[in-house]
Amino acid sequence: MSTSTRRDFLKASAACMAVTAAGAADHPNERIVLAVMGVRNRGRDLLRAFSAFDDVEIAYICEVDESLIPAALKEVNAKQKRTPKIEKDVRRVLQDKNVTALAIAAPDHWHALATIWACQAGKHVYVEKPISHNLIEGRRMVQAARKYERVVQVGTQRRSSAHVVSAAEFIKSGKLGKVPFARAWISGNRKSIGKKPDSTVPQGVDYDLWLGAAPAQAFNPNRFHYNWHWFWDYGTGEIGNNGIHGLDLARQVLGLDTPARISCGGGKYFYNDDQQTPDTQIATFDFPHTTLVWEHRIWAKKDLYNQDWGVSFHGEKGTLIFDNGGWRVTGGEDASDKGGYAESEHLRNFLDCIRSGNRPNADIEEGHKSTRLCHLGNIAYRTGRTLHFDAATETIREDPDASKLLGRIYRKPFIVPESV
Repeated sequence: MSTSTRRDFLKASAACMAVTAAGAADHPNERIVLAVMGVRNRGRDLLRAFSAFDDVEIAYICEVDESLIPAALKEVNAKQKRTPKIEKDVRRVLQDKNVTALAIAAPDHWHALATIWACQAGKHVYVEKPISHNLIEGRRMVQAARKYERVVQVGTQRRSSAHVVSAAEFIKSGKLGKVPFARAWISGNRKSIGKKPDSTVPQGVDYDLWLGAAPAQAFNPNRFHYNWHWFWDYGTGEIGNNGIHGLDLARQVLGLDTPARISCGGGKYFYNDDQQTPDTQIATFDFPHTTLVWEHRIWAKKDLYNQDWGVSFHGEKGTLIFDNGGWRVTGGEDASDKGGYAESEHLRNFLDCIRSGNRPNADIEEGHKSTRLCHLGNIAYRTGRTLHFDAATETIREDPDASKLLGRIYRKPFIVPESV
């Protein structure tokens, strides 16, 4: 990437690179008062990263498990003088008029409702990936952001990386030729979660709040911290957990919008445990001029190109490969660029957009379009059928059983509204 191009990108990123969302910049000269919802793994990372900014105050830690509070407080109190308030119920946090924004790192099944409630309360939102538990929720989140003119940034940090923009420019210039095929993948050598019986709710856990919109059922440690990813009531499997990063990057670099046809194969072929989601999965998305494939084998140490994560773009003049260190071209022009996750730049972009009222680098609309790939891949897997998707209506053609999986039945009072 040329020096001038990189400089232009960083300037554009600082200005939020996008269209003004009128009315979003409520307090441009004040500190941004932030609440963080869910502080176990990713939430603690966000606490650490947000509290490093001089213009941010962490005012609330919102967490249903009291055992996680001491470590979370330690992260914040190392950076700021004022100790955050502790609250279990995000609804009470959103009643505080001093709160500017909500950062959401709770499980997937809480993302949509917390985002919509926050927008309705006049708060801006940073929501972790994948943005939603199901496709219909994602569209409701976009509608809420637009109706209430809120800045909603998605935690797909590579959208704030200059090296991703340089790859898009390289491909757009024609140096890779036509790119009819792209692939994203992950392997990870994950451990089996085993099989565990239902048990009593741990002391200090508000399990009803943790369940939220999900069906009421007995507590099980295998359906709780982190392992919830592998159960359909709460998570989206590995394609939603990590596939979202590769699929989003592919969409950004190639300018992909909506697939017309989606198919998927795989299963639980390796683990004999409580997981419901597949440990081996290949999802195929057919766009107008490109086929994009997601692959995961979470029992394997290394995978394609000796990388455990990556995205490859296969063009007529060579192959451009992303890994955790940047991108490079093989079999064609000698080109490369280094870069990484861009966590700090991404959070800074969100904060700057709150002040300017502009759309962020990973706006909720783009997050929804990438997340719906994960949902459609999972629906194709669960039904065992190829799906034909209508972009205009966001519906699946002539497949009532598959269409039922576009949404869910909600447990009162945790209902995502049909109209936001």
